[in-house]
Amino acid sequence: MRAPRADPGDRRHGPGRVILALYLIFVIGTVSRSAAQISTRWEQAPLAYALSALAASVYVVALVSLSLRGHRAWWVSVVALSVELVGVLVVGTWSLLAPEMFPDATVWSAFGRGYLFIPLVLPVAGLWWLLSDRGARAAR
Repeated sequence: MRAPRADPGDRRHGPGRVILALYLIFVIGTVSRSAAQISTRWEQAPLAYALSALAASVYVVALVSLSLRGHRAWWVSVVALSVELVGVLVVGTWSLLAPEMFPDATVWSAFGRGYLFIPLVLPVAGLWWLLSDRGARAAR
């Protein structure tokens, strides 16, 4: 007896499964880190900690939208990953040009150096997946 084949348009299979797993890890890490930073050391680096919370919320939206099927979820995913990529590029550049503004690191500081640059690569991989033929079929 053969196992049922995955729908080729389902983003939860193939490379999409790896991307979803990484987003889940980042949701857990960024939500817990930003909550701890904000609740214990807010006055030390409010900008950095607010950006950590923003990153966490973007990762949550990305994880949820990538997990869902349909046209609207696909568009939310594209927007969330685009916002994430812009955030990594802007905050990464800003943190290098004005390090005094970032006395504590965020997930996007220095382009995600503290996270092995995964925050820089992940939205690119996710957008590639969404815009590929297989990812686009899931938008239907």
